[in-house]
Amino acid sequence: MRQSRRQFMRNTLAGAGALAFPTIIPARVLGADAPSKKINLLQIGCGRIARTLDLPGFLKHDVARVVGLCDFDALRLADTKTFVEQYYAKKGITLTAATFGDYREALQRKDFDAVAISTPDHWHAQPVIEAALAGKDVYVQKPLTMTMAEGRAVSDVLRKQPCIFQVGSQRRAAVGVRMTCEAVRNGRIGKVHTVKVGMPTDPAGGDTNAMPVPPNLNYDAWLGPTPLASYNEDRVHTQEPDPKKRFGLRPGWLRIESYCLGMITGHGAHWNDIVQWGLGTEDTGPVKITGRADFPKGGLWNVHGDYHVEATYASGAKLIISNKFPIGVRFEGSAGWVFVGTGSERVTPSDPTGKAGKGGKALDASNPDILKTPLGANEIHLHESPQGDHHLDWLTAIQTRKPAATTVEQAHRSTSVCIVGWIAMKLGRKLRWDPQAEQFIGDEAANQMLTRAERAPYGALAFLKKT
Repeated sequence: MRQSRRQFMRNTLAGAGALAFPTIIPARVLGADAPSKKINLLQIGCGRIARTLDLPGFLKHDVARVVGLCDFDALRLADTKTFVEQYYAKKGITLTAATFGDYREALQRKDFDAVAISTPDHWHAQPVIEAALAGKDVYVQKPLTMTMAEGRAVSDVLRKQPCIFQVGSQRRAAVGVRMTCEAVRNGRIGKVHTVKVGMPTDPAGGDTNAMPVPPNLNYDAWLGPTPLASYNEDRVHTQEPDPKKRFGLRPGWLRIESYCLGMITGHGAHWNDIVQWGLGTEDTGPVKITGRADFPKGGLWNVHGDYHVEATYASGAKLIISNKFPIGVRFEGSAGWVFVGTGSERVTPSDPTGKAGKGGKALDASNPDILKTPLGANEIHLHESPQGDHHLDWLTAIQTRKPAATTVEQAHRSTSVCIVGWIAMKLGRKLRWDPQAEQFIGDEAANQMLTRAERAPYGALAFLKKT
């Protein structure tokens, strides 16, 4: 688990056969704009979130070059290769992006410095671990993992590696979010007693009929550690021939529990992360939790519908998560309240909207002074992302070798709030949670839901057993 990048390369290349690595020209030959001065980035996953959020976020920063692409769908891979190369060509940069149908082959390449992982949720944990052990810096979309067991494994591995990590909780980069959390952390609203989180829902439905697997899709690899299941376009992602539609539609996997837990993690990974940041509980979690939710009775899509979760922290602060609230986080204290949300903003054009999506305020407080009062030199100042840019935050951290906005342990803890909430929703009863042991107290059925079986030969936990 502690192997260095050099050790990893020696071990993996020993059986990999002859691979041709391009030569990186020293900076002294070409000057400040030399390839060796750039962060060579490998993009794993070329779907909707990569094309509409992550790739545009990285491409616009000249400190990096997207030089490698990987996806199990050859159609999306080829289209994204064209997209990247044309983007650089318009800037007068000649670049040929390497393409891979298997990320493990790509990780053997020593000319990739960093990896951005924009894959379905069930394909987060394993490539994150493998990339870190390969000596790469790692960015991964939220939520960090699907299960508590995966999250603990990812955090334990990455904290032993010299890896600059960032998770796709881009809300932390927003100035209004940082101001809100600083106001709460510095007592501007007094002692916090309640935090309300509003999030949307996803629809039920989905075609259950089996379809032929498209020749461009490695479907077995796409399923990865999840159970075998018949292919249907509503299970995976659209095969729409028009690229604009293909990358603009929300994929069906977001609505199936084998690959995503629903909005409790889809949006919860954003907003519960802000809760943790504002309460200063980034290395822990709630101690009591209860929940209820409506789950579809038919159709392919089986993630939760309407939901209501309540959790209590050791401080006595109560967290309430519901699709009935405006989208965002409202901190309520003994001296006032502050709210931060999205207003009418969407992270991607296809994101669903809730109550706040109809024009609600993105930043509000019971008293304007809560947010306007400048911080004192001795007060808590939280991480400030350069230019309020989440992707630049990670690239800057790679350059400086200083931590990015969110550490891997913080990402795990924020995700864990979502996961224990999902378990409470599934069981529909009160649970006691030990955030240090990461176990439910006196409830074996709940504890069994902290991990999942992995289908061989895939799975992060199975991989670690062989490492």
